[in-house]
Amino acid sequence: MSTVEGRGVQSVEVGARILHAMVEIGAAAMLRDIAARADIASAQAHAYLVSFRKTGLVEQDPQSGRYLLGPFALQLGLARMRQVDTLRVAASAAADLATEFGLMVTLSVWGTHGPTIVQVQEAEVPIHVNLRAGGVYTLTGTATGRLFAAYLPPRIVEPLVEAELRSGLQSRGIGVPTSLPALAKAAARIRVEGCSTTAGSPVPGINAIAVPIFDHTGQLQCALTLIGPENEVDISESSPAVARARTFGREISAKLGYAADRAEAAPAGAPLAAGGGRPRRAARAEG
Repeated sequence: MSTVEGRGVQSVEVGARILHAMVEIGAAAMLRDIAARADIASAQAHAYLVSFRKTGLVEQDPQSGRYLLGPFALQLGLARMRQVDTLRVAASAAADLATEFGLMVTLSVWGTHGPTIVQVQEAEVPIHVNLRAGGVYTLTGTATGRLFAAYLPPRIVEPLVEAELRSGLQSRGIGVPTSLPALAKAAARIRVEGCSTTAGSPVPGINAIAVPIFDHTGQLQCALTLIGPENEVDISESSPAVARARTFGREISAKLGYAADRAEAAPAGAPLAAGGGRPRRAARAEG
């Protein structure tokens, strides 16, 4: 919810609660269900829905009597999508995350050669990590690379993974390549946990936490990676840093229209096959 302060119009805010409730329900709904979700009386909700129907924000199915979002709501959503610059939002988020933790944060997108850094926010206290815009993370040897491997379709990722493993220590990417089984295991865990971590790799004593940024279609657009000394970046399961980074990524994804609850129920791409060859078809996965 917004944190904007100042005097507003209470009736507009109540109406917004009703619209939020309809978005959360995600399907045509009865008046009583909408009212319950918005935490207002049914009679009050009905009056708002009548006005919303007149403006096209809401429609009512004549057969079932259920309410659903209308054509004007669709126009609002499309206008929002056209106005949002994903990289601008993510770049601002990277700066905010770096400020909050006082640590290095990189913003990466998928490029021709793999996960490519487009922005580096330096830490308050410089760390000995040579990262710059244009650098490419290895897919198997870094938190960022494994994150992209976990969420992108195998047909996109596999050719670069194969090339990376063939290059071995001669790889020009950031991080030392590991193996396909290790990547497959990491990718499966990432899809469950919603983030990717590495300890002391590729730089000894330096830990990393990478979180995904999804768009309104559930597609991975970029990754934010928090990087710092192991005594400052705890990557354990109970780590406040991991929890905060994960929440931060979800908040930015939500700004881009991503709905995690509905995305979790949608089929995702097949995971990488640990034993080599073509991957098996996945049942379901987050993102």
